[in-house]
Amino acid sequence: MRIFIIGFMASGKSTIGKKLSNKLNMPFIDLDKVIEENQNQTIRSLIYQSGEEHFRQIEKEMLQQVISQNDHAVISTGGGTPCFFDNMDQMNKAGTTIYLEVDLAVLINRLMNSKTERPLIWGKSKADLTQYAQSLLEKRNPYYSKAKHKISGKNLSADDLISLFNLQNK
Repeated sequence: MRIFIIGFMASGKSTIGKKLSNKLNMPFIDLDKVIEENQNQTIRSLIYQSGEEHFRQIEKEMLQQVISQNDHAVISTGGGTPCFFDNMDQMNKAGTTIYLEVDLAVLINRLMNSKTERPLIWGKSKADLTQYAQSLLEKRNPYYSKAKHKISGKNLSADDLISLFNLQNK
């Protein structure tokens, strides 16, 4: 069983993914970390040096590799992963997709206080970040809404996911 956790940056994909993988006794895979290890550079550096289009191609290839090499895993994707190529369709075919939906105000607060480098928002003021995130969310929501399941990412526990979606390590 493959479980894909999708959602906007700072929605809690990696945090809940790790907890869920522990509860289900399954490996946890962070797609962004896989890309960084494979490319031997950070996502920010990769986008800066080669452009977002090149990064998205690598992301697609790494997603396909993760799917082909892992029959049982909880996989956290990048915020944009579902929105390019046929990535969302691939994830839906390969496993269970769960969209962590989080209110814009909560996302902005998390992003402003985040210690994680996020290339698409680097250097933005709170006002600019709010406008940018709202616009990007509007563009991404049609892709996120293709997930098999949608749940609020606010105050979410791994047990909530397991019981709501009857997830078991099969």
